[in-house]
Amino acid sequence: MSFSFLESAKKYFNQQKSLGDKTFAQLSIENLLWQYNESSNSIAIIVQHLSGNMLSRFTNFLTEDGEKAWRDRDNEFEKTIQSKDELVQKWNAGWDCVFAALDSLKEEDLAKTIFIRNEPQSVYDAITRQIAHYSNHVGQIVYIGKMCLDNNWASLSIPKGDSKEFNKKMMGS
Repeated sequence: MSFSFLESAKKYFNQQKSLGDKTFAQLSIENLLWQYNESSNSIAIIVQHLSGNMLSRFTNFLTEDGEKAWRDRDNEFEKTIQSKDELVQKWNAGWDCVFAALDSLKEEDLAKTIFIRNEPQSVYDAITRQIAHYSNHVGQIVYIGKMCLDNNWASLSIPKGDSKEFNKKMMGS
């Protein structure tokens, strides 16, 4: 079996996108805009930030600094999303950019040097950094969604108390 880091990265990014998609499907616009308090982020704000980051980092990935001059990071943390459709559009635009960039790369590109905020790093390290960053924020999205729906939340993994049954199915014992 041959190993492809790029295929593995796409798999993990797809898993994160899927968790977000499944969370959004359960929530109303009110849930997506809900904030625990004024200093915390809503799901909508997290999506704005992720989309802005994705577009900045992965546009012209190999040839331009990942922190684009046109990015307005501070505005990503303002309440601008007004509808679920707008949220999903921003979410998908960010992911489309990520996957287009990854699809354009070859394994030999992983050792190349790119820049983020003028800091040199390998393509491999930059992708790994984004996997960690996006996983962190998707975890926040899922957790906020679960808080909003409480007992009406449909688990996205193994529901509490079902581990033994799940393992029986997976491992045939």
